Amino acid sequence: MKKILLMTTGGTIASIETDHGLVPETSGEEILSYVPEVREICDIQVKQILNLDSTNLQPEHWLKIVRELKENYEDYDGFVITHGTDTMAYTASALSYLVQNPRKPIILTGAQKPISAPITDARKNLLDSVRFAVKDGVKGVHIVFDGKAILGTRARKVRTKSYSAFDSINYPVVAFIDDKRILQYVEPGEETGELKFYEKLNPRVFLMKLIPGMEPEILRYIGSRYDAIIIESYGVGGIPFYNRRNFLAELEQLTKEGKIVVIATQVMLEGSDAEVYEVGFKAVNQYNILQAYDMTVESAAVKLMWILAQTREFSEVKEAFYCPVHHDILS
Repeated sequence: MKKILLMTTGGTIASIETDHGLVPETSGEEILSYVPEVREICDIQVKQILNLDSTNLQPEHWLKIVRELKENYEDYDGFVITHGTDTMAYTASALSYLVQNPRKPIILTGAQKPISAPITDARKNLLDSVRFAVKDGVKGVHIVFDGKAILGTRARKVRTKSYSAFDSINYPVVAFIDDKRILQYVEPGEETGELKFYEKLNPRVFLMKLIPGMEPEILRYIGSRYDAIIIESYGVGGIPFYNRRNFLAELEQLTKEGKIVVIATQVMLEGSDAEVYEVGFKAVNQYNILQAYDMTVESAAVKLMWILAQTREFSEVKEAFYCPVHHDILS
């Protein structure tokens, strides 16, 4: 029987009703008590890491989770982390970069309703996560939710209330979990690198969404406070340069200052390809501009935090950003 560590961090799954709305107060042991059948599947132990609404989780909390994973890695066959849904995709991305080449599963899950509620998705999600974690051959960071296993670098929350809250963006769902039946469609590849834990991040990354009428000078303000800017542009990656709202001059200044700029797209599926149109071609060919391509914005943002903790040299950032990690970008 495999040995699994259940790490709890709060979120809706751990919440109770209060006069101020849902608040995470249920302990890890209490969460496990709602799914007693888990003990028939594995030898499971519980460790409470945090008890926060995931809206309050920050990069320092990701590092805390990584330290716990590192400390307990040799003692367990896999890890299940309960987490709030709102920032779960960011945490899944962060763990994918901070824990590289794991030979063991690191599964994140949560719920849209508290586990103590009469009608809830929490018990199914937790049970599915454990079943997936003990499946032979499963390794790396995944989100398991509503019967789907999704790569940590490809997950996004796409619904605010429905049980089917997460989807896999620009990459197939890894597996479908139907009670005891697991249909795995994407087999894990062979790991070639050594297990490595990273314990530094640079959170000075800003995500800016373009809208018509935005003044280009905003980039100057952001650049004075952040080391990297992701611009969620239109379509495949257009940057306005017509008339007085010309963003190119500001991009030129950011390049001179050594800032990192990444063009992504507001469109959820299929990714960026900024060179298709003149409005993108000029930006990526005149200045030090990277593209997110088929990456999720969540992964692009956290990947920059991970890279910028190691280097700010543009050529090195570029090389690392385009190097695939846990299938975050199609090479």
